Amino acid sequence: MASVARSFTRVASQTAPRTSTLRTATTSNARRAFCRQRFQPSSRRGYASGPSGGSSSTPYILGVLGLAGAGGAYFYFNNGSLTQLKEGSSGESRGVLTPTKDDYQKVYNAIAAMLEEKDDYDDGSYGPVIVRLAWHCSGTYDKLTNTGGSNGATMRFAPEGDHGANAGLKAARDFLEPVKEKFPWITYSDLWTLAGVCAIQEMQGPVVPWRPGRTDRDVSMCTPDGRLPDGAKEQSHLRAIFGRMGFDDREIVALSGAHALGRCHTDRSGFDGPWTFSPTVVSNDYFRLLLGEKWFFRKWDGPKQYQDVTSKSLMMLPTDMALIKDQEFKKHVERYAKDDQAFFNEFRDVLVKLFELGVPFQSKPEDRMTLKPTGSD
Repeated sequence: MASVARSFTRVASQTAPRTSTLRTATTSNARRAFCRQRFQPSSRRGYASGPSGGSSSTPYILGVLGLAGAGGAYFYFNNGSLTQLKEGSSGESRGVLTPTKDDYQKVYNAIAAMLEEKDDYDDGSYGPVIVRLAWHCSGTYDKLTNTGGSNGATMRFAPEGDHGANAGLKAARDFLEPVKEKFPWITYSDLWTLAGVCAIQEMQGPVVPWRPGRTDRDVSMCTPDGRLPDGAKEQSHLRAIFGRMGFDDREIVALSGAHALGRCHTDRSGFDGPWTFSPTVVSNDYFRLLLGEKWFFRKWDGPKQYQDVTSKSLMMLPTDMALIKDQEFKKHVERYAKDDQAFFNEFRDVLVKLFELGVPFQSKPEDRMTLKPTGSD
């Protein structure tokens, strides 16, 4: 059963033989594994060298509309009309719900439970694709026009959902639909970013502060194609894409550390394979592999990508290799490779920034909440 498989710790997921250049920092990994025993991936899941495996609705008078931020009242929209809530997670059966931290914790717990039980996705976890959804819905922000970002959840609509960079993310959106049905008061925009926080934390990553306040928008607010990174390009492209959002070199490298998770697919990006041996565990392995392994161009019919010399089961994109070709980027790669806690701290901070880009919050930064990971009590 999935719950039994997940009883293995992160230490167990990293005990398969590797050459010295591929070994993880076992001391820090063991410390984190024993201190944070939750959503533990099995050895099958940790390594990627093998195959992947009704009440009525009564309209309110529009004059009462008041979509507020963290502390405001939320209303449930159904087919474009303002209706009473079907069910409130704080015990209300009808009427207006003012969500509290406890309500958001319940949403978090529902997502975490699904991540625990549903293991029919890549490497046995939907976690990485959920992180990608949160990343891509936020990474469309343009600071010059103040458009895009997580506010709106416009990937729900065909123009944006069909962008090449978003290929495969329907799986993540569909995964979260049962949560949306259970908690109809939460916006898609808040749900997707909260799910990203949940996935990071449940995959043994840092605790990421988060706050609600995003609203859903219509198809007219879809962003143009081309705002997300293209893995086939190099450092000038990275600086252009991330600079448009307001990120500096250090933040670009920190965000790139998300490539410790997941894998590429030939039927989506065209690329193929995982970046690390533990694609369902947040770690600094991505940086250590970039520096410690030798990489060569893979000989195949697909797009240009790199393959590791030792196992020939890992891959890096041109944008990944740009991080060690460019000396300004490389110094941060080296720092994160040596110090996983430095990476965790800065990865946490840059995720907070990414998920909040362009959101017109009515709350203050100090109102951010931290939601408890599974098994943290």
